[in-house]
Amino acid sequence: MTTTTLLQIFTSAGVELRRDSLRRARQRLRTLGFDAVLDPSVHARHQRFAGDEAKRLATLYRVADAAPSIAMACRGGYGMTRLLDTIDWKRIARSIDRGTRWVGYSDMTTLQLGLLAHTGSPTWAGPMACDDFGRSDEEGGVDEVARDCFVEAMSGALHAVGFRTEAGFDGLHARGVLWGGNLTMICSMLGTPHFPHVKGGILFVEDVNEHPYRVERCLLQLHQAGVLKQQKAVLLGAISGWRKSPLDRGYSLKSVVAHLRSTMRTPLLTGLPFGHVPLKVTLPLGVRVELAVDRREAFVGW
Repeated sequence: MTTTTLLQIFTSAGVELRRDSLRRARQRLRTLGFDAVLDPSVHARHQRFAGDEAKRLATLYRVADAAPSIAMACRGGYGMTRLLDTIDWKRIARSIDRGTRWVGYSDMTTLQLGLLAHTGSPTWAGPMACDDFGRSDEEGGVDEVARDCFVEAMSGALHAVGFRTEAGFDGLHARGVLWGGNLTMICSMLGTPHFPHVKGGILFVEDVNEHPYRVERCLLQLHQAGVLKQQKAVLLGAISGWRKSPLDRGYSLKSVVAHLRSTMRTPLLTGLPFGHVPLKVTLPLGVRVELAVDRREAFVGW
């Protein structure tokens, strides 16, 4: 990676209060060879948001018009949903046509799926500045796999990722558009004009702070709405940050997966290293990929 690779760190969702994390993220990204700069939005404050709706919309347009090589969200949170009905999607898409790679996850799912629905433009599901590159050493620092995968993806050297899944899918082979992201955000967009209607795709999902029963409820909603049966496969990423309840009595994420597999024909694979966890791969969202499973080793290539 050369220092000519401009990486603009922004937020158009939640307010960013972690100044030390911002500083660390910028320095670490620069050490990796990115010309990392901070957009003014990372210092904006309005309730729990990085500015009011007008300012956050202006942030998206400012970044899009600048068309940096990489537009990386510093954090997620909540806020993009408020902007969906007012975004000039073609204006954002023009930056992608000029070479900008929009990267993030969590609340960024909303922008990414909206772009896919309205323009078909690809983005990248991958790390965020503060949450991934800004972690202190006491918090574990930057995950090496996440770091290297991101660098290779942005350089164009990454063409596939692999992960270990459960037995029972040996020989599975599928091609389709890779799409998805945060499960809660996906469901919040269902039934709106901003939801992408992908048929024959490969859907990946993750979530945080959601008990398995809520994950099951969201996936059943997608199933009952006919979304899952239109996919070639569903890849389940990390479901993190939830707490067990005395009411569970053996109910678990494993129970959720077993129930879903009993109600749908679409293959549901676990183990995708993506989500609100340190170790995450970088994935092209809105791009046609190939999924192949050899025994318990799954590969997604593009």
